[in-house]
Amino acid sequence: MRSMFIRVTVCFRARGACGSRNLCGVGRQRSFCMTAAGTVVDEKSEGRKASHSARVSQRRVDGRMRSFEEIPHTGRSGWINLVKFWWENRFQQLHKHMEKTFISLGPIYREHVGTHSSVNIMLPSDISELFRSEGLHPRRMTLQPWATHRETRNHSKGVFLKNGEEWRSDRLLLNKEVMMTASVKRFLPQLDEVASDFCRMLQARVERDGRGEKGKRSLTMDPSPDLFRFALEASCHVIYGERIGLFSSSPSMESQKFIWAVERMLATTPPLLYLPPRLLLRIGAPLWKQHASAWDHIFSHAEARIKRGYQRLSSTQRKGSEAGAVEGQYTGVLGQLLEKGQLSSDLIKANITELMAGGVDTTAVPLQFALFELGRNPEVQEMVRQEVRASWSKAGGDPQKTLQGVPLLKGTIKEILRLYPVGTTVQRYPIKDIVLQNYHIPAGTMVQACLYPMGRSSEVFEDPLRFNPGRWGSSRGEGQSVEGAGFRSLAFGFGARQCVGRRIAENEMQLLLMHILLSFHLSVSSSEDIKTTCTLILQPETPPRITFRML
Repeated sequence: MRSMFIRVTVCFRARGACGSRNLCGVGRQRSFCMTAAGTVVDEKSEGRKASHSARVSQRRVDGRMRSFEEIPHTGRSGWINLVKFWWENRFQQLHKHMEKTFISLGPIYREHVGTHSSVNIMLPSDISELFRSEGLHPRRMTLQPWATHRETRNHSKGVFLKNGEEWRSDRLLLNKEVMMTASVKRFLPQLDEVASDFCRMLQARVERDGRGEKGKRSLTMDPSPDLFRFALEASCHVIYGERIGLFSSSPSMESQKFIWAVERMLATTPPLLYLPPRLLLRIGAPLWKQHASAWDHIFSHAEARIKRGYQRLSSTQRKGSEAGAVEGQYTGVLGQLLEKGQLSSDLIKANITELMAGGVDTTAVPLQFALFELGRNPEVQEMVRQEVRASWSKAGGDPQKTLQGVPLLKGTIKEILRLYPVGTTVQRYPIKDIVLQNYHIPAGTMVQACLYPMGRSSEVFEDPLRFNPGRWGSSRGEGQSVEGAGFRSLAFGFGARQCVGRRIAENEMQLLLMHILLSFHLSVSSSEDIKTTCTLILQPETPPRITFRML
C-alpha cells in the first residue's frame, strides 16, 4: 500500500530548513556507542565458532554481550505507559517522544505501550543489520484494527495485511502492474495528464482571483484541499483507468466523502493499535464504530468502481477488442488485473482498495511540505526550476524523458521525506537472533527503525536541519562514510516489502512539482517551522499558505 504509503506508526514535526532556529535533531548531546551490529551464530556450529567469537568480541562494551532485558526501556508496564501516552498527548507527538527518548536513553530502547511492544533503533548500521535478518517473507507490524475490520466484514486481505508465502505470491503479481519499469511507462502518461490539468486549473484560479498585472498575477492560498483532490484524481486514473472530474467547478460530493473517510480511518487507527480491537468491537466502543464505518465507506467507493471495471472489460471482450485495451488506451491497474485473471475477484478488490486508501493523504501531505520548503528556500527552488527547464527542453516536453534528467527534483522528494517521513517507523521481525548495539535481540522481536529521529540526527546527516536536496546527489557522496549509509532513506520501506505503491507515489509527486515549478514561483509569508500532529501519518496542525506567482 502506498506508504503504505501508510507505513505504520507516525508523526513528526516540521523542522529542517535553512535558517531553522530550533535544533531538534539527535545531535551530539550524548556519546553513542557506534559499534557494528552482528548476527548471533549458533554456538553448536563448530565451523563458525571462531569467526563468531571474533565478531562478538568487537561488539562488547564491558567484556560481555548484554541481554535483551538490559536494553534501556521507558517503563515495564504497558498499561501504565498507555495511560501516560493518553494523558501527555504522546500519540499526537509520537515522533517527538521517540526523539527525546533516543536523546535520553541512547540509540536503542525498548517500549511497551498497551498490547504493543517493540525495540526502537535509529542508526543506519543497526537498520542494515535488521534488514539482513528479515528472511524471504519479511514481516512488519500488522495493523490489527484493519485486520479485524476485514475479518468481521468477511473481506479478503490485501498484501499490506498478509504475511508468508500467501503474501509473496500475491505481491509478485502486483509488482508486475505497479513496480516494474514496463508498468511505470504505461501509467506515467496518466499521472502527467492529471498533473498538467491541475496546473491549468491553478493558473485559471490565479488569473481570476489573484492580484497584479495580467500574466504575472499572484495568489496566496491554502493548497491542501486541491492537493487532496489531485492525489485522488491521479490515483483513480492509474488504478481504475478513469477520471472522476475533481478539477471541475463542482466536484462530486461522493469523492469528497471518500477523502473524509480516509482521513477518519487514519485518525482512528493509532489509538486502536494499543488496545484489543475485538474487545472494543464487543462492547461497541464509539472509536471502533467510527473506524469501521470509515473503512466501510472506503470499500463501498472501491466496489462501485471495480464493478464498472468489470463492465468495461466485458464490453471489450464482446467487441473482440485487443486484450487489455479499451480504444487503445491503458485501462488502469484494475483493468490489467482483471484481464490477466491471476488473482481472484476478492483479492483484486482487497488490493485495489488498499492501494486507493493508501494513495491520497500519503502523497497530498508530503506535497504540502514540499511546496512550503521550496517556498521558504528560494535559492533551492530556483536551482531545481532551472534543472527542470533544461531537462524539459532537452526532452522536447516528454515527461518520462524529462524525469530522467532531474536529480535535484528527485532529491527534493527524498529530502522532504527525510525531514517529514510519511510514516515514522519501518518494522521488521528478524528470523534469527541478532545483536544491535551490543544487545541480544531474540528472533521474532518486533524492531522499529525510527525514521524521524534518524533523518534529523547529526550522527547520520551533515547539517540535518537544512533543506538540501543536493545532499542526495552522487557527486557529493555525503554520508557515504557512515556505516549503513544505504539505509538512510527508507520512507518507502526496503526490499521485497517496500511500499507497493512506491512508483506511483514517486512519479505522481515528481510530475506535479515539475509542472508547478515550470508555471509558478512559490513563496511563503513566514519561514517559521510548521507545527505538526499525527494521525497515522504526519499532518500539519495548520496547512501552510503558499503564494503562487505566475511565471
